[in-house]
Amino acid sequence: MRLKNKKVIALVESEFEDLELWYPILRLQEEGATVDLVGQEANKQYIGKYGVPAQSAYAFTDINVEDYDAILVPGGWAPDKLRRYPEVLKMVQHMDEKKKPIGQICHAGWVLISANILQGKKVTSTPGIKDDMTNAGAIWSDEAVVTDGHIVSSRRPPDLPPYVKAFADVLAEQK
Repeated sequence: MRLKNKKVIALVESEFEDLELWYPILRLQEEGATVDLVGQEANKQYIGKYGVPAQSAYAFTDINVEDYDAILVPGGWAPDKLRRYPEVLKMVQHMDEKKKPIGQICHAGWVLISANILQGKKVTSTPGIKDDMTNAGAIWSDEAVVTDGHIVSSRRPPDLPPYVKAFADVLAEQK
């Protein structure tokens, strides 16, 4: 269990991409990590794009980001909502400042753009937001997974296996 004692925030909002939320959560839990679903409200059921539910354990304001080792941002349409919460942007900025792992897949790049942390970073995303990513100063490439230090990015659901492995590897190396 190489991720035992690691705590991860998994952000959630309605219309998340079902696989992009649940696959990373389950894989990280299999490796021993504690993954907390965190949304605008605690104990709220959010519904994914394809109808899979996810119930938040905590609200953004209930947690202390210092208590966590990493953060995951799912794709789907949720990132367009998540990027509007100042608390979410502060969490992502904190993780970036502390060089703690930040995982983003598909449209999740929008949250990192709004947090203003992509200048000069090598990333990928769904090609649909390539221009948004490069306009935010990122160096974009069309690869299944791109790791630039503590930021791990991916394009879409078929890329989940290498994405979550890369994220877990970065998290396991973190002191």
